Amino acid sequence: MKKSLLALAALGAFAGAAHAQSSVTLYGVIDAGVNYVSSVHAKPKAKGGRQFSLTSGAMQGSRWGVRGTENLGGGLKAIFTLENGFELNNGRLGQGGSEFGRQAFVGLSGDFGTVTVGRQYDSIADFVGGFAAGSQWGTYAAHPSDLDNFNNGARINNSIKYTSPNNGGFTYSALYSLGGVAGEFQKNRTWSVGAGYANGPLAFGAAYLNAMNPNLSFYGNTSADGGIAKSFTNNSVLHGFASASTLEIVGVGGAYTFGPATVGLTYSNVKLKDLNDHRSDAAGNTTFTGSPKFNNGEVNLSYQLTPALKVGTAYSYTESNSVGYSGSDEKTSKAKYHQVNLGADYSLSKRTDVYALGAYQKVCGGTDLVTAQINGLEPSRNKRQAVVRVGLRHKF
Repeated sequence: MKKSLLALAALGAFAGAAHAQSSVTLYGVIDAGVNYVSSVHAKPKAKGGRQFSLTSGAMQGSRWGVRGTENLGGGLKAIFTLENGFELNNGRLGQGGSEFGRQAFVGLSGDFGTVTVGRQYDSIADFVGGFAAGSQWGTYAAHPSDLDNFNNGARINNSIKYTSPNNGGFTYSALYSLGGVAGEFQKNRTWSVGAGYANGPLAFGAAYLNAMNPNLSFYGNTSADGGIAKSFTNNSVLHGFASASTLEIVGVGGAYTFGPATVGLTYSNVKLKDLNDHRSDAAGNTTFTGSPKFNNGEVNLSYQLTPALKVGTAYSYTESNSVGYSGSDEKTSKAKYHQVNLGADYSLSKRTDVYALGAYQKVCGGTDLVTAQINGLEPSRNKRQAVVRVGLRHKF
């Protein structure tokens, strides 16, 4: 009897020790608010109009997730993250209906760094996106159509990722996504590299991304998606470019903090290379060829007025250059996007805050198909669009 009791006590102690070596955390964000949009092109009514709506996830996308670690000994850990995105106002799944569309990966972490596999963020999002206002205040401050992925709009499926340890504030990372197409190793494959430095008041980063067949590998939810990805449909910025063979993004950014203020700068160059000649856009209105290019620059400022109140402003400029055809005539389309953003965030507690966002976008040039479209909204009926939002966010 005594031996049995000792054995049970030993087993209980071992189980407790094993439990202490691992952890699982449930977390999430719930973000809801009311929007006023100045101009929306409401099909089939050509004139459109103003819009009031209740929407989910502007400051941050609404989500819930589970992350965990297990200590394997010798400094080695097993890690995982499963993160679901959803629309609070209607209960629908986000990211094209995927159960864990925001993130889903497992890996090992140790003195060598971290290796993970699954659906993950690329190096652009990891090292540069955080310096843009869109990742600080929400979707409406993102660059047109989030074309440079600074606002983490796209994730990479089937990816293997390495992230280095932090060495005096310096880290680097590399990601490779397998296309998974039999007999075509290059098709749908994506790779990216990036590096960053953060120490004291100064932080900066740079990254590069290359995606083959971006309609499926980058903008599509999965490599098995058919047709044209949502990013190319009902989109005044990227419409007509779904036939691109390659997407290239180069991004750099930095920030400096002095007292309660932080100033940030970003730049990106986006290329959609080798469009198929005479391929119609989603609406069948025109055709495009060549390699459209986008250059984007941003300057932003945030200021902590009180421990509870933070305000910010940003200006971004985007210039596009593409070649299209109208009948037999070749036409060059150059559009310039000017966007100004304002934001204020007031913390009611460590987990709950209220906020107000405002954005105004004006487009100069471009074809008649190019209209204003603040990221996260429907296209405007003209070359101007404004949005005001008041929202509530709770974290758990």
